[in-house]
Amino acid sequence: MRRSYGEVGLESLPDDPFVAFSGWLAEAASVPAVVEANAMVLSTLGDENQISTRTVLLKDISEGGFTFFTNYTSRKARAMELNEQVTLLFPWFAMERQVSISGIAEKVSEQESADYFRTRPWSSQIGAWASHQSSPLSSREELEQRFAGASQKWPEGSTVPVPPHWGGYRVTPLEIEFWQGRYSRLHDRLRYERTNTTSDWIITRYYP
Repeated sequence: MRRSYGEVGLESLPDDPFVAFSGWLAEAASVPAVVEANAMVLSTLGDENQISTRTVLLKDISEGGFTFFTNYTSRKARAMELNEQVTLLFPWFAMERQVSISGIAEKVSEQESADYFRTRPWSSQIGAWASHQSSPLSSREELEQRFAGASQKWPEGSTVPVPPHWGGYRVTPLEIEFWQGRYSRLHDRLRYERTNTTSDWIITRYYP
């Protein structure tokens, strides 16, 4: 299962890590072999120091952070209430690249959550009402029934209100590392680091 990586090197990146990331994300989105380039693995630390991971979708890069949306009663949300420190990973295997991020997660404003909710497809809006995310489910039929009930309450074409238990988080990074696979396992690693969310970035190359 071992494979050799290509010759594409990572000599330098822009001084601004968000500019660098946006460029890599755009490249990933243009590669047919990359499925959902905005998919990122979110890791959280919950109660009793339990680490959990899952894939979520990046929806915005603004105000110096990475934004995603979820159910505020979910396992990930409960963990972030206890520990705001999280990691993100973008695994673009087809490009022999990954970006790993460590930072602080905070809820976005209700207005920002509402603005994004209104852009979602009707079925996704209904799904947000139907799912008690991360809670035990007796059967698939129960979920389908809840979806059908919400669909009757807010038929397609009507205005679906934002659930009070749903909204966004923005991860403000303290570290962003860009990794490019190279031959002989001599991979390139460039890491942007800062001591707090307002300090300047320091760029360091690390041994693979």
